[in-house]
Amino acid sequence: MTQQLPVAVLGANGRMGAEAVKAVEAAPDMVLVAALGRGDSLDSLLDAGARYVVDLTVPESTEENVRFAVENGMHAVVGTTGWDLGRLESLETLLAGHPEVGVLIAPNFALGSVLTSAFAAKASKYFESVEIIELHHPDKVDAPSGTAVRTAQLVAAEREAAGVGPSPDATTTELAGARGCEVDGVRVHSVRLRGLVAHQEVLLGGPGEQLTLRHDSFDRASFMPGVLLGVRNVAAHPGLTVGLDGYLDLGL
Repeated sequence: MTQQLPVAVLGANGRMGAEAVKAVEAAPDMVLVAALGRGDSLDSLLDAGARYVVDLTVPESTEENVRFAVENGMHAVVGTTGWDLGRLESLETLLAGHPEVGVLIAPNFALGSVLTSAFAAKASKYFESVEIIELHHPDKVDAPSGTAVRTAQLVAAEREAAGVGPSPDATTTELAGARGCEVDGVRVHSVRLRGLVAHQEVLLGGPGEQLTLRHDSFDRASFMPGVLLGVRNVAAHPGLTVGLDGYLDLGL
């Protein structure tokens, strides 16, 4: 039998963390060696023999958690938001001193969502207009979502490489927020509504036609195949990878 991967889950008492605990426990090629909640000591990861860390905590603690993992030779799969450019650059500097360690930071682990973002980016260069609507439950603390930001960045990069100009917009007056926010020149609109989990639409428009790409997560279980995929592949991708698409053979 193949040796099981020793995995620790940080943020195990949260909604995503609890799902991750169940998913790791059910995976035949993994063994859950630690499940840490708020206030638990990271040193217990060493005592437990963790080699893989799944961080699903909060933005205030994720950087410290990942730094601890890297410094102790543990691979990290991270779903926590809050990783701005400065934090990513600091992490890359740290990883340069630990070239055997891999870190995956994924705005979204739902495979359908990752594929939707990738498809939208490729399609966007063929359309004059593109806007993004993301819809989440009202307990979500950040807006726009990390997934929407990632999608907008991928779309913007694809359009820039293809020489496509900005979406046309004749708006000269508006109430604050009416046109959403702007991420790399792409408009992103956020909805917070009870009953939702995680949803995103990318609207692509051209003369006489519209293409809508939509993904819906109805349950947090939808994120777990991506989390497990990340754990299984992170050791083979040393250094920093941003986005689960970095581990997928999309053939695009």
